[in-house]
Amino acid sequence: MEEKIAILESEIKAIQDENLIENLDKQDKEKKEVQGTIIPIVQTPNGKVSEDDFFSVLKMVSPGTNLRTALDGIIKMGKGAIIAVESTEILPILDGGFRVNCRFTPQRLMELTKMDGAIILSKDLKRISLANVLLTPDSKIKSSETGTRHKAAERTAKQTASLVIAISERKNEINLFYKNLKYHLKGTPDILRRANEHIQLLEKQRELFDKNIEKLNKLELRNNPSLSQAMLIIQKGRLIQKISEDLKRYVLELGNEGSLIKTRLKELIAGIEKETNLVIKDYTKLDIKKSKILLESLSYDELLDSDNILSVLAYETLVPVQVKGWRILSKTSLIESDIAKIIKESGSLGKAIYSNAREFAPILGEDKTQIFREEINRIKLNV
Repeated sequence: MEEKIAILESEIKAIQDENLIENLDKQDKEKKEVQGTIIPIVQTPNGKVSEDDFFSVLKMVSPGTNLRTALDGIIKMGKGAIIAVESTEILPILDGGFRVNCRFTPQRLMELTKMDGAIILSKDLKRISLANVLLTPDSKIKSSETGTRHKAAERTAKQTASLVIAISERKNEINLFYKNLKYHLKGTPDILRRANEHIQLLEKQRELFDKNIEKLNKLELRNNPSLSQAMLIIQKGRLIQKISEDLKRYVLELGNEGSLIKTRLKELIAGIEKETNLVIKDYTKLDIKKSKILLESLSYDELLDSDNILSVLAYETLVPVQVKGWRILSKTSLIESDIAKIIKESGSLGKAIYSNAREFAPILGEDKTQIFREEINRIKLNV
């Protein structure tokens, strides 16, 4: 009975993991749809939001910052607001209002939202520059928003490449508009729940990744490399990287609340990228950079299809392979140039680890060759 319960629990967990990956894939597609609908009118270097730009914006509004305290306070007050960060591009579209020019505090910002107009903050967010201002962006700029406040915020962000925050009084929602991007700022409890779900999925994927690495180690050290086993590692490795990318965003949004999750994330992804890249380097028929670009373009759903992984490595079907041995040889103390020499001399991992040590003495030297042979024997014993 206990055995049946354990099997049932394992099946339920697997279904939950699959559902979460499906949800992640839907989110991946939704991101592409949103980015496709919000298109800047003028194609400039500022038209697109880079990952670094986006992360810097999230840091500005993360829990623990004065700005986030003010935003949460405005929501609790049941007020709406439109808040913009000052820039040279935004000044020409400001109309009316009055100059405040006082030190920024959450309480002051919250009080100023009792007026209808926009509030302008200094670039460093240390001062409140203007209040009760009317934003007058170009009305020809396309907007997907319906409310007057949100339309003005989106158009201003697109036209000026500035950060504009719109708070909905009716929906109690905070939306960030930055350049061509709109982002809904979620509440801390919701982000924590999602972050914990991602951590649980990462832990499961890391466990599977490590198990598959152990299997590949045994196969390769027995001179029996497996393309299918390598594909599993590449799949799990890339899944972990994609999930961790989403989780990094949540960690930024959590601010001070995300310190424990950030520490756990570092533990879970340690060594993943390096190991995955070495497996690709050993098994791909393409240049490693090309294979990595192809792999990074795959969505969650596409990663789960083994045929896509096969295509990334430039194979049409599963075939017997001989690997160069970059991954296994990198576990020794040899530097990359010495490993390259051994691979060039031997041609495959099998010959490199089973040939006579004296063959490498001319290219490595006696001392290095002896150390290399001892390290390889130690690796064989530990597998």
